Amino acid sequence: MAKLDLKLLDCTLRDGGYVNDWKWGFNSARSIISYLTKARVDMVEVGFLRNVESYNPDITVCNHIEELNKLLPEKTGETMYSAMAMRSNYDISKLSPYCGKGIEMIRITAHDYDIAEGMDFARQVKALGYKLSINPINIMGYSDERILWIIDQVNQIQPYQFAIVDTFGSMKRRDLDRIVSLVDNNLDKSIRVALHLHENMALSCCLAQNFVDKHLNRPVAVDGSLMGMGRIPGNLPIELIADYLNDYTDKAYDIDYLMDAIQDHIAPIKGQAEWGYTPAYFLSARFNLHRNYAEHYLKKGDLTCRDINHLLSRFDKNKKTAFDAAYADSLYEEYKNNRIDDSVARKSLKRILNGKDVLILAPGRTVSTHKESIYAYVAKNKPIVIAVNFIPTDINVDYVFISNARRYQQTEEVKCKRIITSNVKGNADFVLDYNGLSGAFEQGCNSYIMLLKLLSQMGVSNIVSAGADGYKPNEENYANNSMRSETDHGVQFNNSVKEAIRNLNVNVTFITPSAYE
Repeated sequence: MAKLDLKLLDCTLRDGGYVNDWKWGFNSARSIISYLTKARVDMVEVGFLRNVESYNPDITVCNHIEELNKLLPEKTGETMYSAMAMRSNYDISKLSPYCGKGIEMIRITAHDYDIAEGMDFARQVKALGYKLSINPINIMGYSDERILWIIDQVNQIQPYQFAIVDTFGSMKRRDLDRIVSLVDNNLDKSIRVALHLHENMALSCCLAQNFVDKHLNRPVAVDGSLMGMGRIPGNLPIELIADYLNDYTDKAYDIDYLMDAIQDHIAPIKGQAEWGYTPAYFLSARFNLHRNYAEHYLKKGDLTCRDINHLLSRFDKNKKTAFDAAYADSLYEEYKNNRIDDSVARKSLKRILNGKDVLILAPGRTVSTHKESIYAYVAKNKPIVIAVNFIPTDINVDYVFISNARRYQQTEEVKCKRIITSNVKGNADFVLDYNGLSGAFEQGCNSYIMLLKLLSQMGVSNIVSAGADGYKPNEENYANNSMRSETDHGVQFNNSVKEAIRNLNVNVTFITPSAYE
């Protein structure tokens, strides 16, 4: 069996408390801790340190660590006990210095918008003599550069542990590989690396096994909760990873006591309040959004999972981390206003496009500078020609696709057929649901990407493109000067379009020079 300095932490009483408002009851909380201790779980998180009005022995959220210490068993064995405190809602002056017994570790957490203050908070906790664990919220929301900044701060502080926390459950195996590699190669080797997962994509146990199997040359830890208890969709079930560790490492957790804890205290709650995988929370993870957005839309009662998928795909990246109900409602109202049944239009278009080659004419400058190449392709292949948001003056087109109201006004006098999206008010031969085509582009709604998405949905296999040049700063980018935008596009925009095309999994052949190739 592999020798590994690995610890398993149970966070049922803290993270699982989101399900029952931490109203465990004093005796029940003590019993759960006792079972976990007898099961030889290495670390047990007893609850939250948080600013609350008064002490309630039946709730595992307290002002003072002495109050949480009352829950600990007389015989603690080899188990270490911890509590969690968030920088933004706990007054550090309430925390007494570590007295040599009781809760030994404090796990501190902070959001991306107050992470610098969180590091100062961490220093204060360590100065009080506790083992310190630094758990930044939503590591998937940080750039590699920002993660390296955090690691540099952590190396200076020298905590007992640093945690990779997948707050929104959006982590996949390759994300885990990338982030673990980044952390492991830059974090001081004496600092334990922990992993905290959520079950949005039903991947927590698989990812935890993958993490353990890396056999990092450093101390490691994995978080879990009994039966995966936690805010929907929940956490890594500790009994599953404990069983895996028993089989493939030198650990010897007593699964019987974990089953006793589940039977006596967790299963009855599961019958009253559900947690576990659900599609809506998978979607919030897919876009790395705060889980409350999915919950908010579920409560509307008039949205399907497909609708929620389209809504979440349109979120501004600056709104992802902190829940903003007003912003969510504004998108909801816009979505409802644009929603139509476009099934008839789609059937007609699919019949027209079936088995045909399609040439997309985007409004880039090369539509004018590379006319001969375009003429030659059209003469040889006789494709259906669809222009995007404009009508070229000297190339015949069959359709114009418009998803922008301003562009519609510029193409009112046209002879070809028009395909518009439902956010554009005007006459057209085909009107398509705007929501069904949006969301494929991280910087907003891009007509070129929306048309590619439509053609993909229509099953068009041979897509050729001209005039999709990409943006060059301080140059004339459009075939028609009237289409110039005040938006300062550049390399990042080009990369985003390129990534969106790749994510759509469509095969596009460019017959004019393009930054998207």
